[in-house]
Formats: sequence, C-alpha cells, structure tokens
Amino acid sequence: MKPVVPVMLALALACHAGGARAISLMQAYQSALQNDPAYRAAGQEYASGIENEVLGRSALLPNVSASYSSSRVDADVVYITGGVESPSRALEYRSKSAVVQVRQPVFSLEAIARYHQGLSQSSYAAAVFASRKQELILRLAGAYTEALFANTQLRLAEVQRDVFIEQRAVNNRLFEKGEGTKTDMLETEARLDLAEAQVLEARDNVQTTLAALSVIVGQEVTAVDDVAADFRLAPDAALRFDEWRDIALRQNPDIIAMQYAVASSREEISKARAGHTPRVDLVASYAKNNSDTLNTLNQDSTQKSIGFQINVPLYAGGAVSAATRQAVAGSEKARADQQATTDKVLVELRKQHAVVVSSMARLRALDKAVASGTLLVTATEQSIKGGVRINLDLLNARQQLYTSRRDQAQARYGYLLAMLKLRAAAGTLDVDALRDVAAYFR
Repeated sequence: MKPVVPVMLALALACHAGGARAISLMQAYQSALQNDPAYRAAGQEYASGIENEVLGRSALLPNVSASYSSSRVDADVVYITGGVESPSRALEYRSKSAVVQVRQPVFSLEAIARYHQGLSQSSYAAAVFASRKQELILRLAGAYTEALFANTQLRLAEVQRDVFIEQRAVNNRLFEKGEGTKTDMLETEARLDLAEAQVLEARDNVQTTLAALSVIVGQEVTAVDDVAADFRLAPDAALRFDEWRDIALRQNPDIIAMQYAVASSREEISKARAGHTPRVDLVASYAKNNSDTLNTLNQDSTQKSIGFQINVPLYAGGAVSAATRQAVAGSEKARADQQATTDKVLVELRKQHAVVVSSMARLRALDKAVASGTLLVTATEQSIKGGVRINLDLLNARQQLYTSRRDQAQARYGYLLAMLKLRAAAGTLDVDALRDVAAYFR
C-alpha cells in the first residue's frame, strides 16, 4: 500500500482555502472600516467628542448677538397740568429697535476651566477611538482565524475520511485474498463512520464562522486565505515583559484615555469653584431706535457704548459648594478608574505575553510532532507489509497525525492572535501590525 496519508495531507493543506474568491485579511479590514456597525458607531462618537475642544474654546472668544424689534403701539395719553387732567389723546405709531452687542470675556476662571476641559475631552475621545480601532482589528482577526481554523479542520477531516475510505478498500481487497480479517474491516468501518460525522460537523462550523466574519466585513464571505507554508515566529515576540510594560504605560490608548479623564475631572472642580469668583467682560453695543418710547416719539436715536461689566456672585443657596464637592468626588472616582484600567491592561499584557512565549515553544514541539507523525504513518504502513504491525496500529497512527495537524493549525492561529492582543495591550496595534500578520496568509 502506498503512503497515501502524507501526500493527501500535503495536497489538502497546500490548496488555497477558497480559490480566487477568497478574501484576504487586509481586504477584510478595509471592508470592515466601512461596514462594521460597531466601528461606525465609534467613528460618530469620536466625531462628537472632538467637538468639545471647539466648545471649550468658545467660552474664551467673543459672543456677538443682534436683536431687532418692530411693533405697532396704540396708546391713550392723558396730560396733567396743575392737577387738572386734560382729555385723553389717542396715539398710534410704530416703534423700531435694532441692537448689536459684543461681549468679550476678560477674566473668567470658569471659561478658562471650560477651555482646558474641552481639550482633555477631545483628547479623551481620540484615545477612545484609537482603542476602538484596535478592538476592530482584534475582532476581525479573531473572526478571520476562527473561519480559517474551521476551514482547516474541515480539510483535515475530509483527508481523514478519504484515508479511511482508502483503508477500507485495502482491507476489503486483503480480505478477499484471504490475507485480512473481519476485525480489520470493522475497525476501519467504525473509524470511517466517526470521520464522516466529523466532516459534517466541520462543514457546519465553517458556515457559522464565515457568517460571523461576514457581519464584521459587511459583505458575504465565502472563503478566506490559507496560512503560508513558511510559517515563522515574529522577532519582537522575544521582548521581555518589562519592555512591553514600559511601552504599554506610554502608548496604551485605554490608559491614555483615563489620563485625560482625570485631567477633565480636575477642570470640573475648577469650573465649580469658579462660581465663587467674579467675572469681568468687555461689552460693546450699537443700537438704533425709532420711537422707542412715548418720550422719544417720532425721534430716531443711535447709541454706541463700550465698557466693562463685572459680575460678583454673592450667594447661590449653597449650590457652588455642593457642585464643588460633587466634582471632587467625581475626580477621585476618575483616579480610581484610572488605576483599575492600568491594572487591567497590565494583567492582559502579562497574560498575552505568556501566551506568546509558550506558543513559541508549543509550535516548535507541534512541528516536530507533525513530522514524527508523518514518519510514523509511513513506517507503520511498511511494518504492516512485513507483518510486524496490524491494521489498528495504522488507524491509531493516522489519528495521531490528524490530531497533531489540527493542534498545529490551532497553535499557529492562536499565536498570531496572541501577538495582536499583545500589541493591543501595549498600544502598538495598528494597520502595519495587521499587515505583518496578513503576510502569514496566502
């Protein structure tokens, strides 16, 4: 019997996962940027958040307002001379007024606090959006590798089934010649039935994972690229945890976002305390009036004024003190949230670093296991010809090779995903990092 298993496995794993219609990881990413609902929502949240900078700056800039009124006035006028009233006189006229006013803050602690808070809130929105982009890459890569692993499992299951079909045919021929046994035939048939069930389950899993990927991509995905044969380990995976930790503390977007949240909460305290401080505005106005009052009936007037207006708060029913205490509590909460976020990021960083390091050793071991399993199948086939081994030994050897192939594929995809998660925790996950992972697929 020819060593059919290694040949069939090699051919199956070398085949493109979906032919010309397969979507690459980078193509899926570009499509997800346009179509993923969660990312589009994050984009709108970012667009809303960055406007806080303009809103905060507006408190320091001039406020220009204009008003115009035109009204018809009906009045009865009674003149009193020497205590004697004269008959009333009916007047009908139109009163007009046009005013333009410019108010420029000169001194306002609240306006200054609003400006700085607006900057912090805008930077917070940018950091959160960067985190959402990393989340998109992780969700996409996770869905892509799940679909790829499901496809790999299907191909391996089909190879396993086809090998058992070939083995059954061999057993039948040997039995017909009187060289085989009924037990061999039953053993192979039992393995074949199990392999058929695994193929059906694998097919359902392929459709499920492709559907999940299609939701993120925003279009129907029927196939994905396969992993390249020359699988290699990333050079930066060997960085020590302390090095990754320093990078994360500087660049992780969640940590950066919480730093801006704390800064924003401090400005909220300043805004509240500003309720006890005076405000000085430069006010200039230009007004044109026609018959503005009865005393100015049939008179046109133009007024120009410029000067300072000072508002000194005296008492607001305790609202300012209460708002200050509320802001202080909010600031302490923000500090606690910052520490919790930092701790969470570092725990995730350590976890993914450990996964990457252990995956490197596991991949080397599985590569050896696959090579040894392939040799074992070939050797067992030869031993059966020599009468040293039996059919069950060959079935077990093939099952072991199948398991090693499956574990090798799972370890490869897990390693790539762990590298992305490690970069995400460190804050260095971007399109270039995704492109590096995409280079593993063909």
